[in-house]
Amino acid sequence: MEKIYKEIAKELGISQEKAKKAVKLFLEKAGEVAARGQKVIVPGYISISKVKRAARTGINPRTKEKIKIPAKEVLKAKLGKKIQEKL
Repeated sequence: MEKIYKEIAKELGISQEKAKKAVKLFLEKAGEVAARGQKVIVPGYISISKVKRAARTGINPRTKEKIKIPAKEVLKAKLGKKIQEKL
């Protein structure tokens, strides 16, 4: 991440510390908004949303015993077209 902060700081003409703080603040706030159920979209780059994961049966890898995994809500991130094109 340090390389990213450095590049952002250089591009914007700000200190690396300010760039780091801005990126962390964006990610924190995006997570909070998505957790409240609102979809966060940065067009072409990423979308973050809250989804319900259904209950399911899993297997304990140690004991090979079947276990019930309860339903829960999780955050899901999907990369946008501009990022996918870079791959």
